[in-house]
Amino acid sequence: MIKGDKSHHRRAWRFSLTESRSVSVFCHALARVAVCCQGVTNIVNELLMQNASNKATLSVQVKETNIMTNTNTNPQTDWSKDSLETLDLFGPRRDAFSERYHLTRRSKIKRLAQIAGIARQFDVAHGLTPVKMRLMLEALGPTFVKVGQILSMRSEILPQSFCDELAKLRADADPMPYQTVVETLAHEYGRPVDEIFEHIDPTPLGSASLAQVHRATLLTGEDVAVKVQRPGVRETMAQDVSIMRSIAKVATKVVSTAQIVDLGGVVEELWDTFESETDFLVEARNLAEFKRFCSSYRYMDCPKPYPDLCTEHVVVMDYIEGISVSHPDQLIAAGYDLKEIGTKLVDNYATQVLDVGFFHADLHPGNVMVAGGQIVLLDLGMTGRLNMKTRQVMKQMIFAVAKQDSPALADGLLRFAGADNNPEDYPALLADLDTIVAEYGTVDLSDLDIAAFLTALTQLAQRHGIEVPSSVTTVGRALVTLEGLLDEFIPDVNMIEIISKHIESSKSPQQIATDEAKSLVLESHQALHGLLSTLAEAKTASRMLTRGQLRINMELIGAEEPMNKLSDMVNRLTMALIVVGLFVGSSIVYFAGMKPIIFGIPVVGFMGYVVAFVLSVWIVGDIYFKGRKKKR
Repeated sequence: MIKGDKSHHRRAWRFSLTESRSVSVFCHALARVAVCCQGVTNIVNELLMQNASNKATLSVQVKETNIMTNTNTNPQTDWSKDSLETLDLFGPRRDAFSERYHLTRRSKIKRLAQIAGIARQFDVAHGLTPVKMRLMLEALGPTFVKVGQILSMRSEILPQSFCDELAKLRADADPMPYQTVVETLAHEYGRPVDEIFEHIDPTPLGSASLAQVHRATLLTGEDVAVKVQRPGVRETMAQDVSIMRSIAKVATKVVSTAQIVDLGGVVEELWDTFESETDFLVEARNLAEFKRFCSSYRYMDCPKPYPDLCTEHVVVMDYIEGISVSHPDQLIAAGYDLKEIGTKLVDNYATQVLDVGFFHADLHPGNVMVAGGQIVLLDLGMTGRLNMKTRQVMKQMIFAVAKQDSPALADGLLRFAGADNNPEDYPALLADLDTIVAEYGTVDLSDLDIAAFLTALTQLAQRHGIEVPSSVTTVGRALVTLEGLLDEFIPDVNMIEIISKHIESSKSPQQIATDEAKSLVLESHQALHGLLSTLAEAKTASRMLTRGQLRINMELIGAEEPMNKLSDMVNRLTMALIVVGLFVGSSIVYFAGMKPIIFGIPVVGFMGYVVAFVLSVWIVGDIYFKGRKKKR
């Protein structure tokens, strides 16, 4: 396998490819929404300025594409009360989401004005290039940077060129003032920081859009790293997500859903990611669990958290000083073997994913370093989990490709998706899998390009309506990130070769038999419950049948297209009968000589002829254009 081929596919871990027109469609939809929102914003801003003098009230309603505004000057109006309500664009009333994150109408309008202004600066109405789109998202702030990072993994929304450019997005940010850090810590702990820390280094170790890390020393003498969340970052993200939900809702009305795929789903995925990443108690628990995992491996480590000092917005952990894998020259100078580091890192990662089912989901170079002869993994904010069944299926699919066994690969794919996802055309699924097996199964397992393989597999699953679990896509993204790290800094390590050897040698036959027995017991338990449920439902159906209450809904698969054709034929026939009736009726009126008369023809008859002519042209045009479309 040529290295260049793997780099070409590194960021190709996507859901599916789509036509390039989806970007222009998306941009035009965004532009329409931005223009619409800018109109609201301009009106609202004027009224807000008037409020300083006359306490004007505002009532703005947005219904689909119509924007109506109404102002009522009333000196008795209390703006503080009015601000507790939201625009109809964001929902008719203030919901629990807005209450939780203190979202007000005024703050949303202000943020919406900023978004619309930046969209105008980048001339969204005339389309976006990949570079321009990346720069615009960076200008919009951390929330939209995260949007771009998620969109870079969703090529069913954007073409590959845009996905590759958005993958370059970074979440670095200017450091927040040291005084803000101290005040945040004091607020979180409810006491002065000098009662907890002996010293906090004012210079941050790192600063991102979400949080900032400082080195510190506890009063008890421990050297620690303190990760402090930026004040208000969750509220800011919640506000942006609320606006994006509204934009996605309007965009799906402006543009057909066939052209923009589940924008709402992207926004909800974004918010789920935000919620987990902004709750530092989750990261503290992940650190504790991963620390226990590392205790079984002398060459692996991660920082130890201090649970008593961790809150939702602060996490305190051991400070570990080492050399990042992004500096291979320094590692070599320190006496480390790069190939040994890469081999142990990949083998341990295979253990995390395939044996334990709890793994680090963001292994970029900044999160991997070497200290004291150990590989140290940092930032456990993003992790993934796989159950036993999923891990077994992943192993099955890897070896199915190696053995060129399409039925086994199909079985694994369907086991991923679950029992409810049965393909309508199983032979077509096998035929497509034969193509994948022919392409990837003919190479040695050690040369398998996992990024390209996973891309092809997920594209195939989407074509056949098979939904792959999000945990599996998380594994795919994590493996591609790790593969990119190795190719850039430790190129002599073959990741898939190490993983395949790990699968072959990690478990003894007794362990494999034990796992299979456990899986059999679990599946038998589920099958028994399903059987009992089926018996109960059969009893209910039998009772309804004897009472004459049973109804059967039937769906004829493949009958939709013929029914649509029949519907078109009936519609055309109906219109033709109307045209004939109009011609006949108009002719009767003509010979009857009814007045008034225009151009020598009674007006009623003349109008009938015109309508009949227009309908005739419409019928002929409809038949002609639909016929051309079918030929294409």
